[in-house]
Amino acid sequence: MTASATATGFEALVARIDALLPQTQCRRCGYPACRPYAEAIARDEAPINRCPPGGMAGVRALARLTGQPVVALDPGCGEETPSRVALIDEDACIGCTKCIQACPVDAIVGAGRLMHTVIAGLCTGCELCLPPCPVDCIAMVPDPSAPPRLPRPVLPCPP
Repeated sequence: MTASATATGFEALVARIDALLPQTQCRRCGYPACRPYAEAIARDEAPINRCPPGGMAGVRALARLTGQPVVALDPGCGEETPSRVALIDEDACIGCTKCIQACPVDAIVGAGRLMHTVIAGLCTGCELCLPPCPVDCIAMVPDPSAPPRLPRPVLPCPP
């Protein structure tokens, strides 16, 4: 196999892994974005259970793709939660722009010393805007566009 064929196969695998990740760019996995985490998984340098936003469904999908066993989410990376988005209390916002600078997907708009707001349709729920806010005016709320989670049916145990 040539080096370019190997690189092409690797890139294809990375693209497939990256497509399974939720693209929150939250950094909870320890990587600066979803793509570098996908590259690390493809190189067998990172386990498949470090993405809380992807949850156990993501772990199962990555396990199917990579042939690795399904394992529980790494609690050191955070817990699986329902999809959420940032909401800025516009009355409390002082317009410092620190949240705008922290947002990896440009979902926050506003100008210096003016109120800011979140474009919910762009927000990935990464929570990176929370720590830099000096007045604690950002809350994470349920994503209004997320489908409701239905309860799992109780299945009988086989004899």
